[in-house]
Amino acid sequence: MQDKIQDRQAFIRQKAKQNQAAPQHTKILWSRHGIAELINEGWNRLLVEEGLQRCEIIEDYPALHRPLPDCLVMGWLATGEPFHAVIAVDEANDRLLIVTVYKPSPEEWEDDWRTRKR
Repeated sequence: MQDKIQDRQAFIRQKAKQNQAAPQHTKILWSRHGIAELINEGWNRLLVEEGLQRCEIIEDYPALHRPLPDCLVMGWLATGEPFHAVIAVDEANDRLLIVTVYKPSPEEWEDDWRTRKR
């Protein structure tokens, strides 16, 4: 299980890096909800996509009842802010889909931003 998560994390980081270099930026797609949340947080796509190059998976969601496997990642923006993103991993088409992105709240997350408060 841990190997699968590490492989998925490596795939996400690789696609984020490739997306920065690709002229059409086709390795990362954004959902309408993801773009709305990006605007709500006052961030831009490039800032988050750059942070995905060093992100880590903090929750892995099973593919049951979902068209693609997805996971919750935690990363850091260049500004020093933490962010969370739910990412659907589309290995068959060699790309990622950002489902949502948000700033984790201290009411829901421990100080490490990786652990949910119970």
